[in-house]
Amino acid sequence: MIERGANFFPLLLQDDDQAEDLFDRPRDDDPRRLDDTRRYNLSDRAARYLTEIGSVQEDAPNLFHHAIAVMHAPAYRDENAGALRQDWPRIPLPETREQLRTSADLGRRLAALLNPETDVPGVTAGAPRPELRVIAPIRKKGDGQLDPDAGHLAVTAGWGYAGTRGVTMPGRGRVVERPYTEEERASILSSAADTAGASPRVGPLDLLGDTCYDIYLNDVAYWRCITSRVWDYTLGGYQVIKKWLSYREKPLLGRALRPEEAREVTNIARRIAAILLLERELDASYWAVKPGPAMNCGPPAAVPQRSS
Repeated sequence: MIERGANFFPLLLQDDDQAEDLFDRPRDDDPRRLDDTRRYNLSDRAARYLTEIGSVQEDAPNLFHHAIAVMHAPAYRDENAGALRQDWPRIPLPETREQLRTSADLGRRLAALLNPETDVPGVTAGAPRPELRVIAPIRKKGDGQLDPDAGHLAVTAGWGYAGTRGVTMPGRGRVVERPYTEEERASILSSAADTAGASPRVGPLDLLGDTCYDIYLNDVAYWRCITSRVWDYTLGGYQVIKKWLSYREKPLLGRALRPEEAREVTNIARRIAAILLLERELDASYWAVKPGPAMNCGPPAAVPQRSS
């Protein structure tokens, strides 16, 4: 956690021996207790909700992943834009255990895609899915193979520079916008076969963008066909791929990229594309649970506990 304004919500809390005289420990029969020292990080209301629809022990992780799924649904963000700017989000709660688990499954898929240390089959591991295969392969301009020993992987296109007090500042880099080739368009449209019950009015090109960009490392090498919405995708207010590149300009990094680092941009782009392609399912899941009650996801009162 390096961002000054970052917040994190641990799934589990570990009781702190030093807090024994200041705060009441959970009762041994508290459904939130996982074992002698750990318990799920749930409010009283959240625990009651899980007890009413099923089991706290089995469904506490599902509630966390449900929150991830809801907050990544575009419809939820659009409908709650004002509240999200001013307050902690309120999460609609599924009325049934089956709805909670369906939403949580989406949240788990999102969590894996958002975690760069977790390989995702068909995205970053194994053969890529057809609609992702054409996104962000690294290529040499013209014909031939890239040669790392010849400096072909050095980032010198002006993506970043040292600002005041050594702070890395983003640069303009080199971005070439173009239409999809027929092969790229056909591959991306292949994902339309898997609508997962979501609105057929929203297709893969709506989710990934109408055009794509070739993103250059230098005058020789580039990542081919990073779709417009993948390139524009932000987390924490930063354009993800552009931010990554800004820190790896050769004068700042002191060397060229290694081949595995160049492939990481491909993996990042495909992770983001897979997240965007989930938006149909995320909206459908959100609309299914929207009529339910809401839970305030504001921060709990500060207590001397450590997370695990």
